[in-house]
Amino acid sequence: MVDKKRTRETDRETRAGIRLEMAKPRMARSARIAELNLDAGRIPEHPSATMPGTVSRIVSSPGPKQPEKAQIAVDGADRGYRDLRIENVLTDEHGDDVRLKKGAEVEITVTAESHVDRRK
Repeated sequence: MVDKKRTRETDRETRAGIRLEMAKPRMARSARIAELNLDAGRIPEHPSATMPGTVSRIVSSPGPKQPEKAQIAVDGADRGYRDLRIENVLTDEHGDDVRLKKGAEVEITVTAESHVDRRK
């Protein structure tokens, strides 16, 4: 008997939820996505990973028009992906040009753009 009472209460809650949903105006999926993207309180963040690294060497430029590169050993990366080379022309928070030095500790952040599969 107790079991039937619980079922009735659950059914009433479900019906009330359906009534609330049906009271909302109909909206296409693309319009709902656009509405979510315009919501200022909901800031979408791209997926990212941050790893520590060390500047292992500075590679001089082969020509005068090409900048020198800094080779960074990424801690915790797979063997084939451990070393990264980036241009050694960076900008600090004040807009000044800075260069990395051998042995400097750095943090590498890899960010990916989130891709929504629309084929569903």
